[in-house]
Amino acid sequence: MLRKTRVLIAAAVLTLMSLLFVDFTGTLHPWLGWLVRIQLVPALLSAKVGVAVAVPVVLVVAAALFGRIYCSLVCPLGIMQDCIISVSNWRRGPGRFHHKKPIPWLRYVMLALFALGGSVAVSLLDPYAGFGRIVSNLFAPLYRLGNNLLAWIAEAFGGYAFYTTDVWVGGWPTFIVAALTFVLVGTLAWRGGRTWCNTACPVGTLLGLFSRLSVFRTAIKAGKCTNCGLCEKGCKASCIDTKNMTVDQSRCVRCFNCTENCKQGGFGYTFALGKKRAEKQIGETGADQADATRRSVMVLLWSIAAANVANVLKAQRPPQSSQPPQPQQYQPLQAEGGLAKLTHKKTPARKVPIVPPGAQGLHNVENNCSACQLCVSSCPNGVLRPSNRPAAFMQPEMSFEQGFCRPECVECSLLCPSNVIRKVTRAEKACISIGYVVWDKERCLVNADNVPCTSCERRCPTEAIKLVERDPGVANSLKVPVIDNDLCIGCGACEYHCPVRPYSAIRVEGHEQHHTIEFEEQDGHGKRKRKQQ
Repeated sequence: MLRKTRVLIAAAVLTLMSLLFVDFTGTLHPWLGWLVRIQLVPALLSAKVGVAVAVPVVLVVAAALFGRIYCSLVCPLGIMQDCIISVSNWRRGPGRFHHKKPIPWLRYVMLALFALGGSVAVSLLDPYAGFGRIVSNLFAPLYRLGNNLLAWIAEAFGGYAFYTTDVWVGGWPTFIVAALTFVLVGTLAWRGGRTWCNTACPVGTLLGLFSRLSVFRTAIKAGKCTNCGLCEKGCKASCIDTKNMTVDQSRCVRCFNCTENCKQGGFGYTFALGKKRAEKQIGETGADQADATRRSVMVLLWSIAAANVANVLKAQRPPQSSQPPQPQQYQPLQAEGGLAKLTHKKTPARKVPIVPPGAQGLHNVENNCSACQLCVSSCPNGVLRPSNRPAAFMQPEMSFEQGFCRPECVECSLLCPSNVIRKVTRAEKACISIGYVVWDKERCLVNADNVPCTSCERRCPTEAIKLVERDPGVANSLKVPVIDNDLCIGCGACEYHCPVRPYSAIRVEGHEQHHTIEFEEQDGHGKRKRKQQ
């Protein structure tokens, strides 16, 4: 019963977490966002003091009471390894594991590297961030291809229940890291079970310190054990030593394969404050074991429910619209001028990278982001992609080849599990300046080809760009843009819609520290003025 309950909960968590990362419509984000807020590392990095304290305390207390249930029920990378192990057992046969001696020095070195190595070490070793990169970079493109196939089939029969979306890789270095992570973790799981969790994962090592003396634990009853070895052969954490009749509680992930494999009542999971007490209580009678199992399951389920209910109530919000999601209005490679075949735009070299509204500034992202890629995969405008800079490797940055940051879109701020991108309303976001505009007059069509162009002025949502005569006093003079950067919010609409290829003639540079612009209307006029904070 314990194993079946664990499998059901883990399957639900893995499925919902995967859907959260691959859903490009944003339909599931309001309802499933709480799943990422109960992950340990994003909670520790959270800018919200309540979340940064409450979630880790709940998870640590759960480990001290029940052992490392987080690793088998909540951690998506751990559950993914269980799926790989199950496939491996099906192909290679079950009962292939055996006890392995722990490697404590390696576990603590990895934990120290995680704690002291900076943001890059955190992003590489955090199991949640690793899972997010794997799904966002390897599985999400396949999901979108499947969606586009369904859209093509539906359109062939006159149906429009699906719509096509762009399939692209945000950054090749991040893709390579995600692929290597998947290969490494998958190979270790295929060959040796939960090797990664018990040697390299800092979360597993941290929780293992508390689960070592857990109140509810797995243990062998020497009086009933027949030394058949089935519990040890089914232990994917390799923590059961039937020769010495011991279980390493710091490595046990509470998968309960052992309790199901044991047919003699010599192995169980029950309340115990010490090793001797555990061996005395477990399996004394069939009724006692059944009662202990039922009590353990009930306490386990109620503990999980109590830990999550506050996050569920806080994170859930009703959909903002009952209308089905509409396809993006602006598609890549469209510009002023009709149906001419256009080359792809290239990313300009920016002096200061651009980070999303709500992130407050560049240094806040570099110091606190775990690079889980949730904001990148969920951005409906295609402007977020992982950084290749060493100081912010794989962390989100903005660029405008695929689209621009619409002032009414706040999707990334609603999902960030560590609150690095704080939650902002649409009205607040429309007034946050994340960058300023730079005009390259030599590349501009007006100067380069002597043709009129009004794209940047017409697309600017804050009226920060105005066109003036290039040659004052000359009849029918062409017009060039003049930029008021005190009004610019850095949304990138001008850069995205600029028809110049491969580099736009107008680009956005980021602000190291964001600021707010307050727009007001002048009395009796439609002109805008600004007030900076």
